[in-house]
Amino acid sequence: MSHDLTRRASAEFAGTALLVAAVVGSGIAAARLSPGDVGLQLLENAIATGFALGALILVFGPVSGAHLNPVVSAVDWWLGRRAGAGLTVPDLAAYIAAQVTGAIAGSVLANLMFDLPGVAWSHTDRSGGNLWLAEIVATAGLVVLIFALARSGRTATAPAAVGAYIGAAYWFTSSTSFANPAATVGRTFTDTFAGIAPTSMPGFVVAQFIGGLVGVTALAAWYPRAGDAADEVLVPHLAQEPEAR
Repeated sequence: MSHDLTRRASAEFAGTALLVAAVVGSGIAAARLSPGDVGLQLLENAIATGFALGALILVFGPVSGAHLNPVVSAVDWWLGRRAGAGLTVPDLAAYIAAQVTGAIAGSVLANLMFDLPGVAWSHTDRSGGNLWLAEIVATAGLVVLIFALARSGRTATAPAAVGAYIGAAYWFTSSTSFANPAATVGRTFTDTFAGIAPTSMPGFVVAQFIGGLVGVTALAAWYPRAGDAADEVLVPHLAQEPEAR
């Protein structure tokens, strides 16, 4: 693996770990601070997640694009392959490996920060056609948003726009918008508010990749040259580090 790819993959690992730590940690805090009020717990979890996601895109966007999500990386590769933009196959493999392992690390970190066992398999069942449909909708919307911003030259708004979308999708989807296969895997490692049972995880992951395909189809209709901007997802990459002063 080249030095540049190692650098970018490490950013994807750290960014995804911190994202999942924010999701799981804020869920634990919400359950402890607002016991008995699930609606308030969800609101607290959604706000913290949206803000954390926006901040992480700002930090890691110039390094790796801040994909933090295997579906986003897969779509970036797919759309950019003909234009010679976006991720290559080795990039994609490294990104997905970093994202999945980062998500697991983030879940373990959140558990430990709240004095819980580092690994505790979730017992929260999240299965059913309505939840899978919600994941398709949430993921498709996320894909369209990200690549529409890139294609129209508005990547500077991605931190706020993506954070706002995920925060809203917590509420307008029945699944609370996981919309991220890596985060879904990571959240099986915590038996807390944000957890998902390992037996429920495959259905969510399949639905999320289907959502990615739906998003690609929509982009083909609305933004037919979205692949030309694959290098810009999510935040324009820096061509080189500024010289030290």
